[in-house]
Amino acid sequence: MKPAPIKEMISFEDFEKIDIRVGTIVSVCEVKKSNKLMKLIVDFGDHTRSILAGIKQERHNPEEIEDKQALFIINLPEKKMAGEISQGMLFDIGYADGITPCLAIPEVPVPNGSRAG
Repeated sequence: MKPAPIKEMISFEDFEKIDIRVGTIVSVCEVKKSNKLMKLIVDFGDHTRSILAGIKQERHNPEEIEDKQALFIINLPEKKMAGEISQGMLFDIGYADGITPCLAIPEVPVPNGSRAG
């Protein structure tokens, strides 16, 4: 893989607007109207969210990520896709570069809702 060019510079203030948090993926289920999306129910400590992720074709068994902690962007507007509402975005590694994606995970277990950055 050849790394992509670095994106345009942003201010530190812009970076601080992105709310990236750790959550535990409680369940993974199919989105019936989609060939790509899976519905993740994610525990963020003080609440759970439904987050849609395009992982159906990326993994042989998408359910293998249940009970794993990962990073999520949680301050995006809700988005309706394939008849379901997504309340955030899975922050994964590799998809944009055309390699097999993997979860961005904490090195050791941390409390759900912990902020990255």
